[in-house]
Amino acid sequence: MIILPAIDIKDGNCVRLYKGDFSTVEKVAADYMETAKDFEKAGASWIHMVDLDGAKEGRPVNQKIYEDVAANTGLKVEVGGGIRNLETIETYLKSGVERVILGSAALKNPKLVKDAVARFGSTHIAVGIDSKSGMVATEGWLEESDVDEVTLMLEMMKIGVKYFIVTDISKDGTLSGVNTDQLRKMHEAAQDKCNIIASGGVHTIEDIRNCKELGLYGTICGKSIYQGTLDLSEAIRLAEGVK
Repeated sequence: MIILPAIDIKDGNCVRLYKGDFSTVEKVAADYMETAKDFEKAGASWIHMVDLDGAKEGRPVNQKIYEDVAANTGLKVEVGGGIRNLETIETYLKSGVERVILGSAALKNPKLVKDAVARFGSTHIAVGIDSKSGMVATEGWLEESDVDEVTLMLEMMKIGVKYFIVTDISKDGTLSGVNTDQLRKMHEAAQDKCNIIASGGVHTIEDIRNCKELGLYGTICGKSIYQGTLDLSEAIRLAEGVK
């Protein structure tokens, strides 16, 4: 399993939200590049980055920051937020970003997802499934739908998606532990035919252990690292099976 430390960007700052609520924005680090390099020093190979402004506005806003991290660290960058067309995806990938995340587009424009996988390859495209009580939310979590999270995942798998980032919005930024029931349900429904990345609620090393035992591909850690309840180096060692 891989660990993806996270940096969310709003107004150019490294922040975290509580349950996806934009009114709860909290600055968690002074400098995105310094933070990314600290993650790299701790042993991380990937970094998960979200353009919160982009998610809200439906277009890239902080794009240069992600391109900067991709160009000036050894980290593989996974980025989401406001990606709504093939041109944006191509720009990100050409700039060195390794994987882009399509969230709202998966529900509202599945053809874009299908075209993206066909054009850029499944390894470079992930679908973010963000849900409340099992139902998918979109537009930076500001809109709720009547689509079930498992249904969306299975539909996306049919068009070639291999990577999914599964977030329980009620857990995000809460340090209350991952939703193992949700993750188990998604993992079992996928039948090992895709790679699931857990997001939201990670608090301690026990959450990393739980995700690893579920057989997940990866786990995203954000607030737990910034607040010191999780040691990133320890998490990476456990995830990779290094004693």
